[in-house]
Amino acid sequence: MDIERKHAELIDLFVKQAAVLDGPALAGLVLEVTSHPSLFAFSEILSVPNLAKLEGTQYSSSLDVLRLFAYGTWGDYRSNAGSLPALSSDQVRKLKQLSVLTLAETNKVLRYNQLMQELDVSNVRELEDFLINECMYAGIVRGKLDQLRTCFEVQFAAGRDLRPEQLNNMIQTLSNWLDTSDNLLYLIQEKIKWADTMSEATKKHRKEIEDKVEEVKKSLKKLNTLSRQTWTYEAMRTCSLNMED
Repeated sequence: MDIERKHAELIDLFVKQAAVLDGPALAGLVLEVTSHPSLFAFSEILSVPNLAKLEGTQYSSSLDVLRLFAYGTWGDYRSNAGSLPALSSDQVRKLKQLSVLTLAETNKVLRYNQLMQELDVSNVRELEDFLINECMYAGIVRGKLDQLRTCFEVQFAAGRDLRPEQLNNMIQTLSNWLDTSDNLLYLIQEKIKWADTMSEATKKHRKEIEDKVEEVKKSLKKLNTLSRQTWTYEAMRTCSLNMED
């Protein structure tokens, strides 16, 4: 929670700065934002109206860079390097970190060969050092390096900014989840009602059995009393006959 709070405070600081800057100063802020070691979300900063004013100016490439860091990957930069400014070493590291997060959005097992290709890394040692030092120690991912299977098993990955085209999918996913939750809640309520009904039925059945047992006990008691009375009568009659003889 402390990391999230600090991240939110950092975003708020840059948003306030972007709101009062323009031109070269704003381009300088973009460089600072995309190089900051603790910042991995950029959409709030990108939404500041002053940033949109860079479009069509000599500083428009700074706006493109910010969009790249909000939604893109290292592979996207390599594909469009001719139309984008050169990145600093800090920016390159940050964009590669973001690329790992993008891969982890859809796959929980990341193959080394895929990571090496996406991150432009030449060997396994360099890849594992990057995952450990620049990703896990930074707190943006948690996972296990499996050298035997040559893969990285992702246990946790920080979320990236939603691309505009992802918003509808996210809304639909949340809507589906809400429908599923409502259906599950209904089923649970029905199960509770069924359990209550069965409980009442069980109590009623038990009472009926107990009543029948009591009736049998009373019948046996009456039968026992009657048997004793009959035995006494027969004994007295036998004794009387013996005396007459």
